[in-house]
Amino acid sequence: MFSSVLLLRLAFQSLGVVFGDLGTSPLYVFYNIFPHGVDNDEDVIGALSLIIYTLTLIPLMKYVFVVLRANDNGQGGTFALYSLLCRHAKVSTIPNQHKTDEELTTYSRQTYEENSLAAKVKRWLEGHAYKKNCLLILVLIGTCTAIGDGILTPAISVLSATGGIRVQNPKMSTDVVVIVAVTILIGLFSMQHYGTDKVGWLFAPLVFLWFILIGSVGAFNIHKYNSSVLKAYNPVYIYRFLRRAKSEIWTSLGGVMLSITGTEALFADLCHFPVLAIQIAFTLVVFPCLLLAYTGQAAYIIVHKDHVVDAFYRSIPDTIYWPAFIIATLAAIVASQATISATYSIIKQALALGCFPRVSVVHTSKKFLGQIYIPDINWVLMILCIAVTAGFKNQIQIGNAYGTAVVIVMLVTTFLMVPIMLLVWKSHWILVVTFLVLSLMVEFPYFIACINKVDEGGWVPLAVAITFFIIMYVWHFCTVKQYEFEMHSKVSMAWILGLGPSLGLVRVPGIGFVYTELASGVPHIFSHFITNLPAIHSVVVFVCVKYLPVYTVPVEERFVMKRIGPKNFHMFRCVTRYGYKDIQKKHDDFEKMLLDRLLIFVRLESMMDGYSDSEDFTVSEQKVERSTNALLMSEKAGSNTLCSGSDLSYSSSHDSIVLAKSPLTGNNSLTRYSSQTYRDELEFLNSCKDAGVVHILGNTIVRARRDSGIIKRIVVDHLYAFLRKVCREHSVIFNVPHESLLNVGQIYYI
Repeated sequence: MFSSVLLLRLAFQSLGVVFGDLGTSPLYVFYNIFPHGVDNDEDVIGALSLIIYTLTLIPLMKYVFVVLRANDNGQGGTFALYSLLCRHAKVSTIPNQHKTDEELTTYSRQTYEENSLAAKVKRWLEGHAYKKNCLLILVLIGTCTAIGDGILTPAISVLSATGGIRVQNPKMSTDVVVIVAVTILIGLFSMQHYGTDKVGWLFAPLVFLWFILIGSVGAFNIHKYNSSVLKAYNPVYIYRFLRRAKSEIWTSLGGVMLSITGTEALFADLCHFPVLAIQIAFTLVVFPCLLLAYTGQAAYIIVHKDHVVDAFYRSIPDTIYWPAFIIATLAAIVASQATISATYSIIKQALALGCFPRVSVVHTSKKFLGQIYIPDINWVLMILCIAVTAGFKNQIQIGNAYGTAVVIVMLVTTFLMVPIMLLVWKSHWILVVTFLVLSLMVEFPYFIACINKVDEGGWVPLAVAITFFIIMYVWHFCTVKQYEFEMHSKVSMAWILGLGPSLGLVRVPGIGFVYTELASGVPHIFSHFITNLPAIHSVVVFVCVKYLPVYTVPVEERFVMKRIGPKNFHMFRCVTRYGYKDIQKKHDDFEKMLLDRLLIFVRLESMMDGYSDSEDFTVSEQKVERSTNALLMSEKAGSNTLCSGSDLSYSSSHDSIVLAKSPLTGNNSLTRYSSQTYRDELEFLNSCKDAGVVHILGNTIVRARRDSGIIKRIVVDHLYAFLRKVCREHSVIFNVPHESLLNVGQIYYI
């Protein structure tokens, strides 16, 4: 009983987050289907029949019952699908993953039989680099058009809602409506930095009230005006409509397409809601209310053919007109907020996967991890949204642009679902082909219809998508090339060992954190540093911060420590792993976290002296805690217990350890020696920490090689250089104190 009540509660809450965009479509659909007016009743019934079966096939059958199941632990959207694929096949273009990453509790994936279809598809995808690039380009296209959706949804929703002012005041100028809409949009974007924590609880009741309103008004209009519209549920009227409307067929299809705008946001805004909760909300509330709303509008339009421009507001009874106007405006704001939040989430995912310049990500809620705010993107969205609203001034051109953005994202999702169904779900190829054919049969005609309207507003999302695509692809391309350069120029361990414990330098007291993109090996920045400044800190820790294709990395599994070289070298590596939803919060003390893990690592290593190990294993937090407690009991009272009980991961090269002789039972002299060695090194580390901590970052300048072509020179020397100049530094993202920062300049030729 409790689980059922909880599920219904989650279904209710999902209304305010997931369905706002889809629910506000009745505000503008029929006007976009018939921009030149209605000729006869059969056209209205045919258009209604198209809307009914489009809603049934795409949002209901495709998304709610198929695509939603492809979520990545509650995360939806194009990048979530890409992350799933990266875990099940080696298609990531940045080769910085290690087999220990696959041991994460959130790193779930399938195994395949050698000759199975899934195994063959996996080998085919991994076979050539160009296939990985094609997959990445497909993902970026979907992502960039989804960002365009974040610009157009607030524009058309708010403008359509505020357009109700003119229905009761016909003499009012269109400019007044535009000014009101722009004012609301400015207010909406200006309030983003506060987050939705305090008002978010209002979203679900408000959207639920909206659906009840449009459903009730629709049922009332069917009864009052023309119940014969119910024959539109017979699909034969679709054929008659398309045959009769040959000259206006693409215009009409483009308008019908708007009835399913918000469907892709339904998947992108999944937000940890259970799939079953969203299915319940859609089938019991959203779907029937939308059908009633569109059917009621069609009944009204058949009787009042000259009211098609403002069909939604004119079909509302006068007694509830102004309350309905207020609810419609608030619902449009909620729908816009959901899309803006989804855009932030998309940018955050792109940033984590190395496809977007570093920008500030602000966490706006202490309760919910997913509520973020990106200031730079917020103001860009606001400027573009206002430009679209004030520039077009009408629903038709914005609707044309909106439809183009939505249908492209849907097509990308359809194509990405094919490898998902084969690799992740291991579906039979007949089911995959059936899904692909049925989806394309519906979506491809809508795509053609929207492309035909490129010159009537459809160019806007294409221009936005192309701009963001260039930014994302250039950033990703240069990031990959820079990583490859560092891989090829990393310092060999033989060279390090040849320098001896002093590294051929003066070892000054202190701890130096050297930041690098490499998860293994000694980076080129280190040799560059000691060549130009023959001194280095007594303790050196190479810090690699990398993102994995998982939605989150648990804190207890985030840090992987390893020693480099003999103990008297005092060199370590710390790989810090994040998922694409993880955020470096402003109050996090990254330096303290690194120091804690270093000290705990030394403690664990002293307990491993009696074990036969080699290089790659991970010890769970529970095992570490038991071992640490046992060691503490064997130590003298007053020994340094700093950081005991902290989270820990230890890395070596084998997946298992073989017990040679327990350091806690058996040879007491070995135990005393290990404890003494541990205390000596711990005392040394604490003295180095007291001497000071310095963060060494590479201030890298990336240049195209002299033999590069003109396009590559422009991309690397100018565009990428500009993006690096305007993006945020690692030191800001990880809250590195400015007085502890040391930049090392170097030039990479790629």
